[in-house]
Amino acid sequence: MNQQKIRVGIIGAGGNFRDRHIPGFKALKNVELAGVANRSRESSERAAKEFGIAEVYDSWLDLMESDDIDAIAIGTWPYMHCPLVLAALENNKHVLTEARMALNAQEARTMLDASRISPHLVTMIVPGPMTLSIDPMIFRLLESGYLGDVLSVELNLAGRSFVDRNAPLAWRHDAALSGYNILNMGIWSEILMRWLGPANKVMAMTKTAVKQRKDATGRFRAVTVPDHVDILADMACGAQAHLRFSAVTGLGPSNEVWLFGSEGTLRIDTQALKIYGGKRGEKELAPIPVAEELIVKSVAPGLPPGWRVEEEFINAILGKEPVRNTTFEDGVRYMEFTEAVSRSAQEGKAISLPL
Repeated sequence: MNQQKIRVGIIGAGGNFRDRHIPGFKALKNVELAGVANRSRESSERAAKEFGIAEVYDSWLDLMESDDIDAIAIGTWPYMHCPLVLAALENNKHVLTEARMALNAQEARTMLDASRISPHLVTMIVPGPMTLSIDPMIFRLLESGYLGDVLSVELNLAGRSFVDRNAPLAWRHDAALSGYNILNMGIWSEILMRWLGPANKVMAMTKTAVKQRKDATGRFRAVTVPDHVDILADMACGAQAHLRFSAVTGLGPSNEVWLFGSEGTLRIDTQALKIYGGKRGEKELAPIPVAEELIVKSVAPGLPPGWRVEEEFINAILGKEPVRNTTFEDGVRYMEFTEAVSRSAQEGKAISLPL
């Protein structure tokens, strides 16, 4: 693009946008936060005043159709991602959408098909951020053959909290708003596929410990998204994976990922962002420091380690680098995985991938 600045319009300037995306965009000299449309004008005006956003729009459609906007950044709940992405592409806008790409695999494929009709437009999903700062080191270890053949994967992202029966109903509890996305399963399946490639088959069991919760009006409503899931997956790389995600495992084990190979083992501490490893013949794991040249720096102070999501998006628009994390093709793969997990739990059988 010839103009000096990319004019970004925000739809849904909620918590993630306030904490990450807006600071990430504001750190870039070639970006103007040109518009915002939240669910209410009052909310939009607060965001515009707080962050110096140029224009408040009464509706997301008005923002989409504005000639003063070049790119759309979507921060809504998953149920709106597909219609908003389609509208952005129809209005010739580049688009960045929050993770949990869509409600289901069909929506994700519709979004991918629409993006392929307009290849001149950049489409990107906010990547799972937890390991961005150490991914390059993990890639180096895997590519160097540190593990040998990858045989087994253990991923525990269950947290350590006891079940909270009094928490109000949130969008994450409502399948109409979140689709097949259970807890942070989609984000971590994306990260795992980043490292090892896709899965060929999944089997899963899920549990919902709290069947009803009060909504914002105080009425009890059914919880339609599980709060505990165990998954067995056959990975395309030849490994068998066991994944656990839970909101009910009080005082459980720490969050970590183990990669077991024929020649070595890696343990990734997902909270401290540290890597430990050991090779055949060694008696225990030892810390593996991240090589200096592989350290990924955040685009601005205060952002998560390795966070440069907005910079990658804008650079892709300007033709400076391709989208690496995360493409719509990647999103389809992890949405197929999340849907396969739910289908397996519902039908009591293994589900082959791709769907």
